[in-house]
Amino acid sequence: MIWDIGAGGILALIAIIVFASLRVLREYERGVVFMLGRFWKVKGPGLIVIIPGIQQMVRIDLRILVLDVPPQDVVSRDNVSVKVNAVLYFRVIDPQKAVIQVANYLEATNQLAQTTLRAVLGKHELDEMLAERDKLNLDIQKILDTQTDAWGIKVSAVEIKHVDIDETMVRAIARQAEAERERRAKVIHAEGELQAAQKLLDAARTLAQQPQALQLRYLETLTVIAADKNSTIVFPLPMDVITPFVEFIQKRQTSA
Repeated sequence: MIWDIGAGGILALIAIIVFASLRVLREYERGVVFMLGRFWKVKGPGLIVIIPGIQQMVRIDLRILVLDVPPQDVVSRDNVSVKVNAVLYFRVIDPQKAVIQVANYLEATNQLAQTTLRAVLGKHELDEMLAERDKLNLDIQKILDTQTDAWGIKVSAVEIKHVDIDETMVRAIARQAEAERERRAKVIHAEGELQAAQKLLDAARTLAQQPQALQLRYLETLTVIAADKNSTIVFPLPMDVITPFVEFIQKRQTSA
């Protein structure tokens, strides 16, 4: 009877050990296995066996992780204070480095993203932050990807979410935009005046080459003015108009 109890206990102990040594890793998981404190291998996915007390396993998720970078106080190159936050997309590509090279790769990546965000944006002016986000996102992503490579992490994308500006600066930007619109309007008006003056100059040259055309234009102008019956118009009669008649009369008198 005692032997039966002992055998049953041994079988139960063996069952517990076997159950404790089994691990199931999903398709997106890997297990970094240490044997007596030293790195042994990366296992998974599927069913793996771990020797209890001798081997330890750290489970690593290989899926893309989304990290929300908290708002950072940034002073731009033109001395404007803004608050900027971003979102970071990254994943572990080397589980061994992610476990051995850094104590907590999530926290390390978060802190590195914050410092890199401040450093990169601080080199640019406010207008560049607002108008060139795609370029800034790419610059930050490249820097983070280079620095996290030693941790076995791949930074796939960085997106700046918001650039919060002080209310006083918002009003200053609005005044600047209004002044820019006024400047463009004046430039367009000046270009129109220049084109109109050029056309008038061309017309004057054409009329100067054909005096008869000038006289016809003069008569046409008189017709337009005379259409207004409520106006009394006094205008000089140009000599070019009456000169042919005077010459004709003089010739008749001479011949007579």
